[in-house]
Amino acid sequence: MDKIKIKDLEVYGHHGVYPEETALGQKFLLSAVLHVRVREAGRTDDLAKSINYGEVSHFAKEFMENHTYKLLEAVVERLARAILLKWPQISKVDLELKKPWAPIGLPLDTVSVEIERGWHMAYLALGSNMGDRKAHLEHAVRALEACEDCRVLKVSDFIETEPYGVTEQDAFLNGALALRTLKTPRELLEQIHRIETEEGRVRTLHWGPRTLDLDILLYDDLVLDTEDLHIPHIEMHKRDFVLDPLAQIAPYLRHPILHKTVEELRGERNG
Repeated sequence: MDKIKIKDLEVYGHHGVYPEETALGQKFLLSAVLHVRVREAGRTDDLAKSINYGEVSHFAKEFMENHTYKLLEAVVERLARAILLKWPQISKVDLELKKPWAPIGLPLDTVSVEIERGWHMAYLALGSNMGDRKAHLEHAVRALEACEDCRVLKVSDFIETEPYGVTEQDAFLNGALALRTLKTPRELLEQIHRIETEEGRVRTLHWGPRTLDLDILLYDDLVLDTEDLHIPHIEMHKRDFVLDPLAQIAPYLRHPILHKTVEELRGERNG
């Protein structure tokens, strides 16, 4: 990925733990690396095809002047999110914020915090077999679209499928969607749990009836195993009701462990 760099932009801000820091203010030095494709800008000599680093610099300066935080960590976290939301063509931003006059009572050059934040691609499975199934799934899509840190890119058709695991229950309506998000896997899991709760989801019986079921199938090429979150979803390759709608929106998406595309996994299930 190409990069645009801004180094040691001087900003006067009112950030710090001590009252005198927030009252009097002090100088900060901000450096940013914007990960963005600039090939078309280079070919056409057209600024509209790139990112105006002057605009980003002024935006960062105004953001730091108009907000007050105790921690450098909070400044860069909020600023990185604000930059990525305003310029979504920036796939990732690296920020370093230096504090030359850190009040620690010892001689030093600067104290700094450096972070890397960016957009991620996630794929979710949707399911419902209680009440107005289609309305529940549509609500989930709208709720994700309304989330400022998320962009719904594609949604599959909703298909009716037979229940899995506990078979003595009503048929499901299932789908899949592609999501661009600033959220971490854990934050995304918390978000979809909130959406499930809004639709009356109660977790009583594993594989039992539910108003709305949302699962993270894939998140970039991440492989993650925790007590309550597994990415890739540990049984996605075994489930037609996952693979069929997912193949509609991402047939050539590759499973990071099995190294097979969704279409290949689907073919093995149907073969």
